[in-house]
Amino acid sequence: MSNSLSHFHISPWLTPIAYFLSCRLIIPCYFKRIKIEGQDYLPQTGAAILAPTHRSRWDAILLAYAAGRWVTGRDLRYMVLLQQTQGFQGWFIQRLGGFPINRENPGKSSIRYSIELLKQEQILVLFPEGHIFLDPELHPIQPGVARIALQTLSQKPDLDLKIIPISIRYDSPAPIHQGSSVHIKIGFPLQVNDYIQPSIKAATNFLTYDLEMALKTLHHQ
Repeated sequence: MSNSLSHFHISPWLTPIAYFLSCRLIIPCYFKRIKIEGQDYLPQTGAAILAPTHRSRWDAILLAYAAGRWVTGRDLRYMVLLQQTQGFQGWFIQRLGGFPINRENPGKSSIRYSIELLKQEQILVLFPEGHIFLDPELHPIQPGVARIALQTLSQKPDLDLKIIPISIRYDSPAPIHQGSSVHIKIGFPLQVNDYIQPSIKAATNFLTYDLEMALKTLHHQ
């Protein structure tokens, strides 16, 4: 594991407090209606990548609400922009499962750290569209999720690794206002072992395509 990222650990005291405040107070009070489908697809054990659409900064909090420790008994790890791990906000994000990637100059350390988390059979959140889009349409899926998943299996071939597509849809465009409604659809997991083949490029393309199709199906249902 990269020494530069090894300090991004989940706080054992701050995380329970944050879950209580966000999942029991903030989210139920802020949103008028929260509908969640497909929680049976969330794994209770084993490595998994949650691959949600990205429309708001609320997305990460809502994922914890829909798939975090009070649902699966597991904490989520998030790859977030470098700027979000700095300052006062960054202090909290770092202790609630976030670790940075520099979009302008992506370093290998973030990729290696992601792979190590998956090899430890944790749940990793990667937003496959790349960043927040302020419209309801699904945007092209980037190959980064597939690359990380396939690189992980190349290092640990017996790992049972799944990618879980998730659609997060709000009833109004961002910025989300108080009283909004949100619909979270969790889709059938993609089994990464099914995509292993001699050509890593072809495997990445096939896995990325299937993830995009799964998200498109969820998003337009």
